[in-house]
Amino acid sequence: MQTAPAPAIETQAKAVSGPKRADFAREQASRAARQLADWVVDSGDNLKKSFVIIDKKSARMFVFDADGLIRGAANVLLGSARGDHTVPGIGDKKLSAVRPHERTTPAGRFVASLGRNFRGEDVVWVDYDAAVSMHRVIKTQSRLQRIATATAKDKRVSYGCINVPAAFYDSVVNPAFTGTEGIVYVLPEIRPVREVFVGSYDVDERSARGNAGQAASAH
Repeated sequence: MQTAPAPAIETQAKAVSGPKRADFAREQASRAARQLADWVVDSGDNLKKSFVIIDKKSARMFVFDADGLIRGAANVLLGSARGDHTVPGIGDKKLSAVRPHERTTPAGRFVASLGRNFRGEDVVWVDYDAAVSMHRVIKTQSRLQRIATATAKDKRVSYGCINVPAAFYDSVVNPAFTGTEGIVYVLPEIRPVREVFVGSYDVDERSARGNAGQAASAH
């Protein structure tokens, strides 16, 4: 007959198992992107759906499956204006009426899905009301050159939408959202991360506190 593990052994087993984490494989990512992705996986905030991390400061996107295993990463083009907010009524404006300071890519958590834009092209709607989507990069010489550089500043050129390399969109982004919704997390560039993602936490800090508490209770 099996017996229940002694408290000290059970505590040690929990400590060894540790928190859940996102798997970036060999992709380079900022500390903020890694911390947010780890929180998403550890907390289950993605609701068992594929998810995307957009790091505006580095102009990079990371696509993960529902379990937090990376499917791919790519450079992206973002709104030309700095800011983490959405301008009220921006989704109802014609592009020609959108002023330079209004061209922001908003930060936050968005439930996203495939759809069509006004030209009939397939896109991933991040915020439909604000007309913010992820789509293949517009094929102008300037945008194709900008998205290929290693400089984040070069990537601030859109009206707010997230421009993705066409091949990456077709092979990674589109399949992640086909037949289902996904979660898109856009990291802020001005506001604190935990102000934008209320309830988020540093997985390492929480794990350390938990292990310290378990060790204290074992004595």
